[in-house]
Parts: sequence; C-alpha cells; structure tokens
Amino acid sequence: MIDNNETIEEFLAQHSADVQEAVRKAAAAEIMPRFRQLAAHEVDQKAGPHDLVTDADRLAEQYLTEVLGALLPGSVVVGEEAVHANPVTYDAIRGDAPVWIVDPVDGTRQFVHGDSGFCTLVALAQHGVLLASWTYAPARDQLATAIRGKGAFLDGERLFSGAPEPGRDLEVATSHPDYTTDEEKRALLALWTDGVRPRACGSAGLEYLAVARGELDATAFSWEAAWDHAAGLLLVEEAGGTALTRTGEPFRITGGNALPFTAARDAATARRVVELLAGGV
Repeated sequence: MIDNNETIEEFLAQHSADVQEAVRKAAAAEIMPRFRQLAAHEVDQKAGPHDLVTDADRLAEQYLTEVLGALLPGSVVVGEEAVHANPVTYDAIRGDAPVWIVDPVDGTRQFVHGDSGFCTLVALAQHGVLLASWTYAPARDQLATAIRGKGAFLDGERLFSGAPEPGRDLEVATSHPDYTTDEEKRALLALWTDGVRPRACGSAGLEYLAVARGELDATAFSWEAAWDHAAGLLLVEEAGGTALTRTGEPFRITGGNALPFTAARDAATARRVVELLAGGV
C-alpha cells in the first residue's frame, strides 16, 4: 500500500495520463452512448424527483472502480452510487488508504434532459488531503486536471482564476435555498443583496471549473458530499482560488463543515461571501 506522499507523487507522475484515459473510456463506453438516448427503464429516482440515477451512472462508476483500484494497489474507491447502496463505504475517506472519490455523472438531471452540462469527476486523496483531480465534460470534450502543487489545467492550458473586476456585482452559483435546513436557507438568502448576483447552480463540477477559469466569481453550496466537491476544490485551489466554510475555516472533505461554504476565485472574494453567509444566520 502507498503510505506517503512521495510515492503517491511518483504514482501520479507515472500514471496521471492513465487516469485520464480511464475517465475518457468510462464516458465513451457507458455515458455518451446513452446521452440523449436514455430509455425510461434506464432512469430511476433515489431520494426523490430531483435526485436521479441512470444506468450510465452505475456502469461508469463500476468501470472506474475496477480500473482505478487496479492502477493503485492498496487504494479504495468511494463512488456516489456505491455509497447510496452501502453508506458505510463513505468512511474510507477518513481512513489511511489512498482513496479515489468518484462521481460518474455529476449533473445527472442535465444528462437526463439532454443538456451538455454534466461531467465525470475523479479525485485522489489521502488522510483528508486532496492530491489530484480530473474533471471531464464528455459532451463538450473538455478535460480539466489538477495535481497538488503543480497547477490546474484545462485541455493542457494552465488555469488562473484571478480576481473579479472591481466595481461589478459578484456572480455566485448557489444551492437552492428551498432544499436546505432553515439555518442554511437564511445564510444563502443573505447573498441576495447589493453587489452580489446569485444564480442557481448546475453541475457542481462544472461550476468549480468556471471558478478556476475566472468565469464565475464564487459558489455557495449547502451540502458536503465529497464526490461533488473534491475534484473541483483542488482545481480551484491550484488555479489560485480559495474555499472557506461559513465560519471562515478551510473546507474538509472528511466532513463536519459549517455550511454553506464557498469556493471563490480569490481569497478576498471568499471572505466577502463568507461574511454574507455568516451574517444571514
């Protein structure tokens, strides 16, 4: 089993391209053949009509679980659909082994409706530290990658999030307040104020990519499932951005965060969003 960051760095130097290939192959084999071709029996609900799962989700996750586990002996895979079937598997994120965090189709609702705004998310972490990430939007043929300390890239070009232009409203992609606790709802509603332009979020992975590209100023999310956030958080961090919880602490993929939290283009924007979120509670 890999048990130190140096050997993981060696693994990433040798096999990052293999992970990219696995992500692309999972999408080509299991996701894109079903894009705009889903039959009714290939779509199910999990917790309700807004929480969908398809055969593409399940089969792409199975593919990635097999390939990623074989690439890195001693590692474990935490995938969204596996956790739905057996919630205890989520505990591996807090364990000692390197862990692959997988969301096979982030933005399933968009995928089901034939919208291109979905992606496959893979992150590698150990001891709660994000080490590498891959964000692949197959319908747009975009692949974003990040390795801790080595930068963030989109299709091979370095990403720099930068600071928002002075004097304009901050654009913030947010969770819908109606799908939160009362406390979180009050926090999110505080973003509806002068100088801020909130909008509903789409695929979390693609919102993080927009922040890393400097196209979106910040996010404000009220849930902490690691498969939605791990890949994007490292992407934003390596592009120069910052993620903070409502109480101003760094977001932890191991859980226990004060929600909502933000990921922003720069530290000043993150602090501004946090101030608003904290003031709304």
